[in-house]
Amino acid sequence: MLRLKFIFIAVTVELENGSNQETPTPNNNCVTNIKQNGHNIEPMNNDQIPGYLSIYTIFQLIGIFLILSVFLWLQIYRTGFGFSGTIHICNWHPLLMTITFIYLFANSILHFRNFRNTTKRKLKMQHATIHSCIVIFGILGIWTGLNSNLIANPPIPKFYSLHSWLGIITVIMFLSQFTSGFISFLYPEIGMKYKQAVMPYHIIFGILTFVLSIITSVLGFSEKIIFALNLQNEHMPTEGLFLNFVGIVLIAYGVLVVYILIKPEYKRSSKPNGGVTNNRT
Repeated sequence: MLRLKFIFIAVTVELENGSNQETPTPNNNCVTNIKQNGHNIEPMNNDQIPGYLSIYTIFQLIGIFLILSVFLWLQIYRTGFGFSGTIHICNWHPLLMTITFIYLFANSILHFRNFRNTTKRKLKMQHATIHSCIVIFGILGIWTGLNSNLIANPPIPKFYSLHSWLGIITVIMFLSQFTSGFISFLYPEIGMKYKQAVMPYHIIFGILTFVLSIITSVLGFSEKIIFALNLQNEHMPTEGLFLNFVGIVLIAYGVLVVYILIKPEYKRSSKPNGGVTNNRT
């Protein structure tokens, strides 16, 4: 009865004010957003969503496993890392690209799912910061791949494979997403109607870019397997088997990320301003 009385008073105040407001629940454990249509939306923590913490833990473990697997592959089968010599420089390319365009990219696009009670303004700034790190270290990873081709003796042709072509497309799409997102959602003079119109396309192209980065990485591993097979024509080398396994895990990782993104129960709760908020929230 006390709860019903409290809700009745809250709704009455809402109708009298004629605007959206946040009203604390009786036990003050969470905040209930009361909208103009009288519906209550209680933002939930991740531990309150069935299965989310488990699937998020699996997502993080797989991501860390991928980075460690690539590092061990390059350290054991490809003579490690360095800043001199074609192989040592080239080895930075798959490691940096896995860290940036796979792991950091996945965490960036899931950032709004993982921190539900943080203000949208802070989340957008953090999202942009992660993307900035991807740009910086991604450029370094691209440079190591191109530079190793140039210093090889004889020089290795550039942009001859499907992996390199899709890599260029992925980078262009990512930079376009980064630039358009920065202007659309962080520039204060952009109107709310424009933000709401751009948001669905920003999400869709973000998912497509991530999926394309997964495909590009798998093709890159396939190239390395082919090179390994050229050294051992009769039998599948251990390196090839290892990379096949890593490629399968990489695909599973991409499927898991997309699943978390599109599952309705895992989406961030609606706010009074809708899915797109102004820069002061």
